[in-house]
Amino acid sequence: MGLNHLAVDIGASSGRHIIGRVDNGIMKLQEVYRFENGVSEKNGHLCWDINLLYQNIIDGIRECRNQNLTPDTMGIDTWGVDFVLLDSDGEILGDTVAYRDERTDGIRQELEDKGILSFDDLYSKTGIQYQKFNTIYQLVALQKEHPEYMEQAESFLMIPDYLNYKLTGIKSNEYTNASTTALVDAKTCDWDYELIEKLGLPKKIFGKLSKPGTKLGRFTQEVRNYVGFDLDVILPATHDTGSAYLAVPARDDKAVFLSSGTWSLMGVENKESITNGESKEANFTNEGGYNNTYRYLKNIMGLWMIQSVRREIGEITGTKPSFPELIEAAKQAKDIDVVLDVDDARFLAPKSMIEEIKKACEDAGETLSNVRDDSPSEKNDSDGKKIEGCEATTCLPAGTGEVMAVIYNSLSDDYRRTVETLEKLTGNKYTSINIVGGGSQDMYLNQRTAQATGLPVFAGPTEGTALGNLIVQFICSGEYKNLQEARDAIKKSFDIKLVEA
Repeated sequence: MGLNHLAVDIGASSGRHIIGRVDNGIMKLQEVYRFENGVSEKNGHLCWDINLLYQNIIDGIRECRNQNLTPDTMGIDTWGVDFVLLDSDGEILGDTVAYRDERTDGIRQELEDKGILSFDDLYSKTGIQYQKFNTIYQLVALQKEHPEYMEQAESFLMIPDYLNYKLTGIKSNEYTNASTTALVDAKTCDWDYELIEKLGLPKKIFGKLSKPGTKLGRFTQEVRNYVGFDLDVILPATHDTGSAYLAVPARDDKAVFLSSGTWSLMGVENKESITNGESKEANFTNEGGYNNTYRYLKNIMGLWMIQSVRREIGEITGTKPSFPELIEAAKQAKDIDVVLDVDDARFLAPKSMIEEIKKACEDAGETLSNVRDDSPSEKNDSDGKKIEGCEATTCLPAGTGEVMAVIYNSLSDDYRRTVETLEKLTGNKYTSINIVGGGSQDMYLNQRTAQATGLPVFAGPTEGTALGNLIVQFICSGEYKNLQEARDAIKKSFDIKLVEA
């Protein structure tokens, strides 16, 4: 039996501790610990509870030992763009504000109006697509609200960097996550200090960048005492999309990658960045990848819309519907042909996703049923038969199918347009779509994607991000020679489903 390795994979809504090992060349995964994550309002902003996140991390590490699955190495990956500033004592300055907060509203326009920085110049330097919550805009917003924090700051750390610092006492900026800040030069793959200086940010807080595969260090004595053992902390691609892309078992270099979760990250691996005007207008991004590659992709709103509808229906009925129930509702409303722009900022953090979708349909000249009717309709399958076990409180509200149909229409159409744009920007003709992550389990969306794009879809593995995290650890430990060997092993280790166009 091989070594045990631990991937701590943290998303916007939950985190998991997954043990991975290699037995006779086959990858095996086992979930050990799971915890919830989310934002809450604090001091007028949406914030992460970073201390609770860290507590869950060390509790999960200790649980590995309790289950006789003590890991030899570990790595952490999280979402991108968010960060903390540390003072000279290593303490966080202020709150850990989340990317969905509104503090960055208008920041891009303000920088352009004042002649400080145009997006054209920013993109030509960093190749990072415009998102209003990009770290660069968050830092400018923070500087406006709390200039004293910038004066006191000694270190800038992304979320996984900070969590690693708490474990090891070592401050390090990992490259793939740092690239999401729009402060890293796309050509040199290092901080753009000229850009940092132009914004009036303190250069000293941005430390040396470390690449995935770096052995960061071992636990502090305090952590060792708490969890009961020690190990090597290794830097995977700490940006979750960077890890997810490593787990794509592409059959050739003409495959489109899709990391499907709360966000849909659709693109390809490139050896060179693309920062021309056409790429900027298409709003494609060049994020840093493993082994000196670039993740050339588009951020699409993804399953966030479905997750939000599910949560909202739970509030209406008292019980969250299952994803299969929502899919069945969408199938029943297959005659709905409305397509919305899922990348519209209106869907980023609406008070009601259902109402926002209805309003967007009305703005487009379409009308949906009143999905907030408090008299839930009976749940029937696509043949009109009532689904067994449907209690009155868990039945879907009227009009749910129409809302879901609009989401599926819009996501699959966005995927189609993204593939077409990729082909224009890269000059390549792509032959397949490879979907990893939790969204790869949604076979209805996979089928709609295959139909919309005309390409075969390969779905799986579902634990893409955690697996990509583990792959870096496997390579560091010598269990696979390189990434290609590890990707070949994925095909043998997991069930990859083919969905024909």
